Amino acid sequence: MAGPIDYEGRTAVVTGAASGIGRALSVALAQRGADLALSDVDGDGLEETVRRCRAARRGAAAVEGHHLDVADRTAVISHAAAVRAAMGPVHLLVNNAGVAVAGTVEETSFEDFDWLLGINLMGVINGTKAFLPHLIDSADGHLVNISSVFGLVAPAFNGAYSTAKFAVRGLSEALRQEMLIAGHPVQVHCVHPGGVRTNIARNARVAPGARLLVGDRDPAAAFDRVARTSPEGAAERILAGVDSGQARILVGADAYAIAALSRLVGAGYIDVLGRITRWRTRA
Repeated sequence: MAGPIDYEGRTAVVTGAASGIGRALSVALAQRGADLALSDVDGDGLEETVRRCRAARRGAAAVEGHHLDVADRTAVISHAAAVRAAMGPVHLLVNNAGVAVAGTVEETSFEDFDWLLGINLMGVINGTKAFLPHLIDSADGHLVNISSVFGLVAPAFNGAYSTAKFAVRGLSEALRQEMLIAGHPVQVHCVHPGGVRTNIARNARVAPGARLLVGDRDPAAAFDRVARTSPEGAAERILAGVDSGQARILVGADAYAIAALSRLVGAGYIDVLGRITRWRTRA
């Protein structure tokens, strides 16, 4: 088993760093002495993350914030080149930026599919492709792609989200094998968080069909009641998984339970969850 990575003097890139898991990972990496290139479209949130990282950093680690839309491929490619030029070899990339759409496939618009897939899937592909040469050149690179437990099972009312998260899992698992086959010094890690207390539910686009599950309650508040893992706890679990070279990093007890369910019953979970959800929405 590998030991803890010494991040001092190494460059780490984190997308979606303005809040949630991205912010917690950024602070944890700053505490470990990493030079940080942090990005998000939320300028105010990103500025606060940069402030926290500079306050928490070990030694004289550099902390830089970059306004970046991960769905903009040209911007991501330029960002990768600029980070490499300014901060040297990139040792760690965390493709974390993400959004949510809740609703049936039938009622989810093409526009919402495009919006979500542009960020949650193409954003990961853009970051992976843009930074992969730099990770290889580092001679000890780590690529961390944030999927979800909805990349292990696909519940109703989360078709668009699960589409992206299953695809991120497929991309990551294929790429990890390719790095091994080619002998490239890059480990690829796919992260499957369960319920983590972030703002993703508050910022989600929620269609009427998804509200059947929560009735008159606020969907974000309902999510908070079942989200048991803090962003800080998630960050520590992710970095521990990277330290130990895990291909699949599960975050939270619920993630372990869902992973076990998918292994034990296979595709049988689909009809089971469907019947349970039908009963809940008709109760």
